[in-house]
Amino acid sequence: MSETPSELLKSWIFRQLPDASAEWFCDRLDKLEADPQKQSFDITFGMIPRKLGKDDLQLSADDLAAANAVRDGWNPTGWSIDAAARILILTDISTDNGVSFAKRFKDLHRTADLGELIALYSGLPIYASPEALVEQAALGLRTNIKAEFEAISHRNPFPMEQFEENPWNNMVLKSLFIGVMLEPIQGLDERANPELARILRDYAHERWAADRFVSPELWRCIGPFAKDEYLDDFQKVVDEGNETEKKGVALALASAPASTKKDSLTAQLSQFSAAIQSGELTWTAIADEMFDNSLAITRKMNTEVELTR
Repeated sequence: MSETPSELLKSWIFRQLPDASAEWFCDRLDKLEADPQKQSFDITFGMIPRKLGKDDLQLSADDLAAANAVRDGWNPTGWSIDAAARILILTDISTDNGVSFAKRFKDLHRTADLGELIALYSGLPIYASPEALVEQAALGLRTNIKAEFEAISHRNPFPMEQFEENPWNNMVLKSLFIGVMLEPIQGLDERANPELARILRDYAHERWAADRFVSPELWRCIGPFAKDEYLDDFQKVVDEGNETEKKGVALALASAPASTKKDSLTAQLSQFSAAIQSGELTWTAIADEMFDNSLAITRKMNTEVELTR
C-alpha cells in the first residue's frame, strides 16, 4: 500500500491518463522537483486542465479506503482529475516551511478561477502545516459560490480539526443559509455545542416567521441540547411538519437528554423507532430522502437543493 497522500494521488492520476497527457505531466513533475520556484509552478498549475482534461477522478471503494488509511478522514469523492493533479503539486510544495506555503496559497487564491479555488481548498486535509492555513480557509467560507464553499465544508476533516468554535458554527449556519447540505460535513456530532444549538434555533424561528422551510438536518445539531424550548420546537414539527421533517426530529430526539417531554415526543414518533434502532433511518438516509423529494439542480461539485412541501 502507498504510504503518503502524494503517492496515492500520483497512482490514481497516472492510471487514468492517456499516454500523451501522462508524458506531459511526468515531465512537469520532474521540472518542478528540479525547480519548484513560483514561475515554474504557476505555469504547470495553470496548464493542467488543458493538458489533462477535467474528467472525474475514477476511484473505487478500495481507493477511498486507502485514502482514509493514510490520512484519517481524507475523502476525495467527487474530485476531478485536474483538481487531483493540482492538489498533488500543491501537496508536494507544502512540505516547505509552513509560512512560505501559506503565502504561496494566499497568492494563488488572489487570482484563482473557480476550478483553481476548488483544488486549493479540497487539498486542505493533506497539506503539511495545516494550522498555517486556518485563517485563509475561514475567509474562504465568506463565498456564496456553493462549489467553493463545499470544497472547504464537505467531506473535509480540516474544519472539524482546525476551526475554533466561532468559525465552525458560522460554517454550519451558512451551509443552511445558502442551501448546502449538512450531512457531508465531517464532525457534526463531535463538534455540536450549545451556542450552535442556540444560533440554529434562532435561524429556524426566522424561517418559520417568513413561512419558509426549515431543513430537517438542522435538528441534528440541536438534539444533544434539546430540552425546554427546544422540545417545544420539536413539538411544532411533530404537529405541522412533513414526513421527512418528523424523521429528522425523531433522530435528533435519540441524542437528546432524558426528560418527560422527550419521552412524550418519542412516543408520538414511535413509527420511526424500529428504523432508528435497526440503523435504517440515519442522517445519511435523511439527506438521501431530501434529494429524492426535492427539486434539485445538481452540478459537478456544486449541488443546490430546495425542499418542497
